[in-house]
Amino acid sequence: MDAPSAGNTFEYLIETLDDSSHKKFFNVPKLGGTKYDVLPYSIRVLLEAAVRNCDGFLMTKEKVMNILDWKTKQSNVEVPFFPARVLLQDFPAMVDFAAMREAVKTLGGDPKKVHPACPTDLTVDHSLQIDFNKCAIQNAPNPGGGDLQKAGKLSPLKAQPRKLPCRGQTACRGSCDSGELSRNSGKFSSQIENTPILCPFHLQPVPEPETVLKNQEVEFGRNRERLQFFKWSSRVFKNVAVIPPGTGMAHQVNLEYLSRVVFEEKNLLFPDSVVGTDSHITMVNGLGILGWGVGGIETEAVMLGLPVFLTLPEVVGCELTGSSNPFVTSIDVVLGITKHLRQVGVAGKFVEFFGSGVSQLSIVDRTTIANMCPEYGAILSFFPVDNVTLKHLEHTGFDKAKLKSMETYLKAVKLFRNDQNNSGEPEYSQVIQINLNSIVPSVSGPKRPQDRVAVTDMKNDFQACLNEKVGFKGFQIAAEKQSDTVSLHYEGSEYKLSHGSVVIAAVISCTNNCNPSVMLAAGLLAKKAVEAGLHVKPYIRTSLSPGSGMVTHYLSSSGVLPYLSKLGFEVVGYGCSTCVGNTAPLSEAVLNAVKQGDLVTCGVLSGNKNFEGRLCDCVRANYLASPPLVVAYAIAGTVNIDFQTEPLGTDSTGKNIYLHDIWPSREEVHQIEEELVILSMFKALKEKIEMGNKRWNSLEAPDSVLFPWDLKSTYIRCPSFFDKLTKEPVAPQPIENAHVLLYLGDSVTTDHISPAGSIARSSAAAKYLTNRGLTPREFNSYGARRGNDAVMTRGTFANIKLFNKFIGKPAPKTIHFPSGQTLDVFEAAELYQKEGIPLIILAGKKYGSGNSRDWAAKGPYLLGVKAVLAESYEKIHKDHLIGIGIAPLQFLPGENADSLGLSGRETFSLKPILSPEIMINTSTGKVFSVIASFENDVEITLYKHGGLLNFVARKFS
Repeated sequence: MDAPSAGNTFEYLIETLDDSSHKKFFNVPKLGGTKYDVLPYSIRVLLEAAVRNCDGFLMTKEKVMNILDWKTKQSNVEVPFFPARVLLQDFPAMVDFAAMREAVKTLGGDPKKVHPACPTDLTVDHSLQIDFNKCAIQNAPNPGGGDLQKAGKLSPLKAQPRKLPCRGQTACRGSCDSGELSRNSGKFSSQIENTPILCPFHLQPVPEPETVLKNQEVEFGRNRERLQFFKWSSRVFKNVAVIPPGTGMAHQVNLEYLSRVVFEEKNLLFPDSVVGTDSHITMVNGLGILGWGVGGIETEAVMLGLPVFLTLPEVVGCELTGSSNPFVTSIDVVLGITKHLRQVGVAGKFVEFFGSGVSQLSIVDRTTIANMCPEYGAILSFFPVDNVTLKHLEHTGFDKAKLKSMETYLKAVKLFRNDQNNSGEPEYSQVIQINLNSIVPSVSGPKRPQDRVAVTDMKNDFQACLNEKVGFKGFQIAAEKQSDTVSLHYEGSEYKLSHGSVVIAAVISCTNNCNPSVMLAAGLLAKKAVEAGLHVKPYIRTSLSPGSGMVTHYLSSSGVLPYLSKLGFEVVGYGCSTCVGNTAPLSEAVLNAVKQGDLVTCGVLSGNKNFEGRLCDCVRANYLASPPLVVAYAIAGTVNIDFQTEPLGTDSTGKNIYLHDIWPSREEVHQIEEELVILSMFKALKEKIEMGNKRWNSLEAPDSVLFPWDLKSTYIRCPSFFDKLTKEPVAPQPIENAHVLLYLGDSVTTDHISPAGSIARSSAAAKYLTNRGLTPREFNSYGARRGNDAVMTRGTFANIKLFNKFIGKPAPKTIHFPSGQTLDVFEAAELYQKEGIPLIILAGKKYGSGNSRDWAAKGPYLLGVKAVLAESYEKIHKDHLIGIGIAPLQFLPGENADSLGLSGRETFSLKPILSPEIMINTSTGKVFSVIASFENDVEITLYKHGGLLNFVARKFS
């Protein structure tokens, strides 16, 4: 927001910083005295933003005082929050902005007025797919999405043979005589602009791996239309900066480049804060920056100068004590804390860390912990700025003068935590204690991130999962089939697959890759494994997708990258990949073997999501693990192993090699971390982002006020949200004789509602693309086609793991009751809409859990869903439903569809939703009450307007 005007209620609190900078700031502690001193640090940030933006309208003095009175007002009042900036992950919000310009013009307004009012950064990180890995160039996909290649604008890639080992390559000025562990030929050096790889033997620059080159070439070709739209957006919209593809993940770029810690605007200092379209925005809370994911719809409101509204949260104080043992990595700490906080119950709350254990955690440890907070349900997990934070900023090249002003400012407003004196800790809603000594190495799975398993218990736990009935922890494999094996013939050799066999192993660009210690540990483990003669079976789909070029920098300069490559962990590119289902298909030989034996095969990844079917349809068990454990399980080839008693393999002499033989010590890792994660690396990354790359810089794009929509495009369409928009809102109408589109159970995730991975060939979206002349190779992913509402609507509820009680088994199907047909969900909804029949969804607990995805609300809306009736909701998803105009209805406590005797086959009628409690009448004569789950007047106003987009468009008109 801009610096305060003369009308700000609290202008009298503005003071000049007592240092050479003479910056202005709001001295908020003077407002509350001792009442301020006991506030949690995260609430102090909310209070400062409220004071600074108090205009008497959106932010009133009463709301400011409610935040100050947090101790008595928590959970009882709603408050607005104006974040300092917005982070967009890919482009749906900007498509909505472009469409809003069209709508404003149609209503007689000036489309040039439609601009983000808040600084907005857009990262392009969901277009990468792993088409190539291990330097073995597969049959190259068509990069052009169909029309561009056919028009002669792009040439298809040709399959390339595996490169010979590097010996004396021209790009390295040293004498590379280490044979098979050196890099690829230098012929590609002019084609890539990423941060240079260093020859591990002479620390001289050499080209990027061939896999990165090939994947990026395909990425730019396949996504040309989207990238042109991004560039148009950066030209015509003020306050929008685009971080081009090939740079890194949204939350890692946010951490390494975009974060300020303290914002400065018009000589006014204030705390940095951010909201964005990804639930893992929370990573920056580890740096002392308040931030969380709110999804596309609320983010668009912030971009337009409106606040985020939230119930003043409870703050759970998490006291960390003790120190972790040498074999525990950051992800172990993360999974331990995740499980503990889930058991405690922190959904919808802030978590704030304090205690002696906090000072022992590095910033990268803290950001890894903060990044996982959506998995235990908290809004955010906050680590206040302290001396560790300042040392990190200094280490990464932060301007020293600004750093000094930052420290002076944070101490002046009491936002700096003194890690030497814990006597003045804030008061919290609840305090829990976690002793870091109690945390042991662990993984999480096989289907949910919160199901933590100690590595020492892994074999027994997996065998128990085989026995358990089908559920979150079970596969129900008959006892006589649990020892079955299937022969696999691959590349001239024969292997055996069994239950527990690893077929995907991915060190990917999420959660852990921000942490040098775990990435270096993976590299060192790989080095020791190769030196011991261990290897990874070639049929396992391995990949290494760093979060940014900085990670590649320290892996290569430390000399471990070629050892990772030797085991198959080749750098494939920078961006979301395996974690969102963007991995290349498994080989036909593996797929056939899995199907033949009905095997429970496994994926192991160092990410944050492992829902069933997310990595690959045929991989039923997926485990989250630290990067070194991903490498270890890949070497073992199975998760059905006890690392304490069973060897990973044997060396050339036949000696057994155990995990403890090759596990790197904490001292080894920290020594390399200190030597290599240096100032120059962060500077190089910043220069790379600011300079862009040749492909992006040379990309042509229009600069017209309105975007020139291409009616033939299968990537970008003007969405239909505004098709029926009127100048004034229409009063809410009753929902009469609505049919149930889907009858769902508990824990339906946004993955079930709106998949982000590959587009199945038999899906409604595939049929749409095929009818427009595209082949399956050109389908790309749902994530890449989020700018096309026709594709995304057809992809809604298209997850093959969706369990609809009408069908009785996992399938993206439902029943069209007027005709009795079993159809794809989209086809059934299309028939209902043609018949003028409104739709509702019945669901159980935690509807909409998982990643925040605006299309998980937009899709059902475009299918004709008027309301969802569930036992409970994930808050972000409930906000999305309201923001798009779908009523979130909730069963009364203790009631659900079963207890009320509902079959879902009846029709439902209810009056206009204008009161907290709604009566529902069914065609079978049942009458029952439900709760209209609106938390405040703003949400009711948005619902009356038909959603946030309509509300804002009317404001511009």
